[in-house]
Amino acid sequence: MTTVIALRHGETDWNAERRLQGWAPTPLNDRGREQAESAGIHLAATYDFDRILASDLRRTHETATLVREAGIEPDPILDRAWRERDFGVYQGLTYETMSDEYPEFSAERSGQSALAETPERGESLIDLRERIVDAFERLTDDAIDETVLVVTHGGPLYALFSQVTDREYLDLITGESQANCAVNEFRVDDGITVVRANDTSYRE
Repeated sequence: MTTVIALRHGETDWNAERRLQGWAPTPLNDRGREQAESAGIHLAATYDFDRILASDLRRTHETATLVREAGIEPDPILDRAWRERDFGVYQGLTYETMSDEYPEFSAERSGQSALAETPERGESLIDLRERIVDAFERLTDDAIDETVLVVTHGGPLYALFSQVTDREYLDLITGESQANCAVNEFRVDDGITVVRANDTSYRE
């Protein structure tokens, strides 16, 4: 059985300001570093990891490093396949501005049609989903009987959950949330079982 733990990165100032980060090199803020350290302590006490993969963006790399320093053995391997969606020219806008001024990209306002809309110099939500599904399939094909930590972003996690649970992608984007440093656990055997989803109870 293969176990994949998917962790969203810690908080950044752009998270707090509700800005589209995309591929921006935004660092963790003080709260985000505390979240990552707390997640690392919990994960080190709960799992025996064979490897750590992380998106190569700054906030995920920093999160993976802090998690590693809390007592997890493998060094992080950076993998750009696990990056957040590329928002192209709209990177840095607030979610509210994006929704009000460019509603064609808003899943809440435009529904299914927003999934295929591609920002200039960016990627669509469908493109993101295909990238993440491919990365997950390659990982599970390669990591047989391993326990792997993947440090990634909110967007990729919605895409991943839509694949493994057969839930509507649009419903996950518009109706679910992923907290910073939330833990998600998938067990892969004959099928894929979701054991934990958006779990931050270790901080309570």
